[in-house]
Amino acid sequence: QVQLVESGGGLVQVGGSLTLSCAASGISFSNHVADWYRQAPGKQREFVATMTPSGLTDYAHSVDGRFTISRDNEKNLVFLQMSNVKPEDTATYYCSITWQQTYWGQGTQVIVSS
Repeated sequence: QVQLVESGGGLVQVGGSLTLSCAASGISFSNHVADWYRQAPGKQREFVATMTPSGLTDYAHSVDGRFTISRDNEKNLVFLQMSNVKPEDTATYYCSITWQQTYWGQGTQVIVSS
């Protein structure tokens, strides 16, 4: 059974930094594409970042240069390092992985205060 659990969300000031983590069980991040998405209140879920098994990454234009996706294969964790955060980064952040179907975690909330 595949399970994803995000953690690390919280309250952060504008310009600050925060690192989100996603732990997987039942599936390996090193063998599948892992993604981060986010959903702000009243808005649709949107793509944030992705990492392929070979380590290639891509980012949404809105976070490129500020966010970094990374992976710890040994611990089967995926991270999203957020820096220079802005109020518009306030959202619930979800990690996902696709293998036959797309699996989602329960999300972790990030609130950026000004």
